[in-house]
Amino acid sequence: MSAAMNSESTHIKTAEAILPERTGFGFFVIILSAAFWSPLYHLARFAAGSDLYSYILLLPLISLYLVFLKKNALPRERGGKTTAALIPALTGAVVLLSYWALRLRGWQLTNDDYLSMTIFSWFCFLVGGGLYFLGIEMMRCLAFPVGMLVLMAPFPTYLSHGLETFLQHASADAAAALFSLSGATVFRQGLVFQLPGIVIEVARECSGIHSSLVLFITSLLAGHLLLRSRWKKAALALAVIPLGIARNGLRIFTIGMLCVHVNPAMIDSPIHTRGGPLFFALSLIPFFVLLYLLRRSERPGKNLKSAAPAPPDNPLPTPLPRAQR
Repeated sequence: MSAAMNSESTHIKTAEAILPERTGFGFFVIILSAAFWSPLYHLARFAAGSDLYSYILLLPLISLYLVFLKKNALPRERGGKTTAALIPALTGAVVLLSYWALRLRGWQLTNDDYLSMTIFSWFCFLVGGGLYFLGIEMMRCLAFPVGMLVLMAPFPTYLSHGLETFLQHASADAAAALFSLSGATVFRQGLVFQLPGIVIEVARECSGIHSSLVLFITSLLAGHLLLRSRWKKAALALAVIPLGIARNGLRIFTIGMLCVHVNPAMIDSPIHTRGGPLFFALSLIPFFVLLYLLRRSERPGKNLKSAAPAPPDNPLPTPLPRAQR
């Protein structure tokens, strides 16, 4: 009975020790967000009107939901006030100072670059505050929900343009392969496809970067919630790249064939201007098939037979019944 009372007493003391730290972290988040209210406000307006970054508005809600799912698995040991908090805090300070140094030198940063630097700095300070108030063990347990928030920072202009260019040319290559397999008459010159009766150019807007980013975030969430193996989580996330390229190549091929065999005016049809969700849904089919196969390979009952103990080399003789002795 005394052991049970000691255990209960220890649990109460631990909870009392943790509560001020979590309360302190909550106040820290409020103060930090107030200090960064201007970039956070501009980020919300920017994401609401952006075709590429509209997913940003959902990330805080997703992160909070993932934290809620882990509430019973969080460590109860007291932590915090670790020197490891200096690393992300100094990183955030360097990024923020770099932004102001560029502004003072007269550099005209794009909206993407402004939000990329300030929101990434906010994220670094958030991680530093978490390490200081909650400790390494708590932040290790919350690594994925907190890490998801880094995606709130838009890509720098040079990076987003580089990704768009890569996907643009890779999609054109995928479409060219489909045209070749179909036996269609086509002449390709870079990003331009000359088909009978129409010429199609794969523009930057046709890169499919938004759908690829959404599918990438979906793969991260699915891997975190449904898979245990790290390499399988990585395989699911990396599979998004060829899936996105194949999806976009199929879209270009479909539009081209419709223009040739139905009507060249199909280039202005809804399947081109608003057909993104349809082809995104099609890309989910192989994605979920891969997820199913990876999850099936992790089922606990798969290796029960091999995990069963082997019989001894020299089993003991079975004693005979008394009547046969």
